[in-house]
Amino acid sequence: MSTANLKITRRARQIRLLLLDVDGVLTNGNLYYGNNGEELKSFNIQDGLGIKLLQRQGIRVGIITGRSSALVARRAGELGIDLIVQGREDKMQALEEMLAAHPYQMNEIAFLGDDLPDLAVIRRVGLGVAVANARPIIAEHALWQTSACGGAGAVRELAEMILQAQDKLESTFTDYL
Repeated sequence: MSTANLKITRRARQIRLLLLDVDGVLTNGNLYYGNNGEELKSFNIQDGLGIKLLQRQGIRVGIITGRSSALVARRAGELGIDLIVQGREDKMQALEEMLAAHPYQMNEIAFLGDDLPDLAVIRRVGLGVAVANARPIIAEHALWQTSACGGAGAVRELAEMILQAQDKLESTFTDYL
């Protein structure tokens, strides 16, 4: 295993909380509006199962997003995500407020993002990750980058990487055999 991969694996072993951006991470980043003003988003079902797999192994999942949307609250509810902060462009401040109520150490947190509002958090947490189609500056500052694009399985890929690093992936799969 290369030195870089060893460092990433060591960091992933410590993760107890995965935080996610929404647009460009849980979705493909496109915004769809209907004629009556309704907003539509597309979520990847495999990402949802990845979140559930983490939760079953005791890893908490939360959301910090710059936009506010009833759709995001609904999807979070469906996935059992109760740590959710919406409508906050300053994601680092949102993280600090979240940690005041839910104490985790920075080295226990992973964050998956794609664009400039995610940069400060990616640089600060124990495992900062960029989706495959993240802006170049985000990928440059992330410790790891998924091969899947946002909204196309990136969350699932990261979930499986964390579970593999923690030697929990095989037992997670066994539940389905």
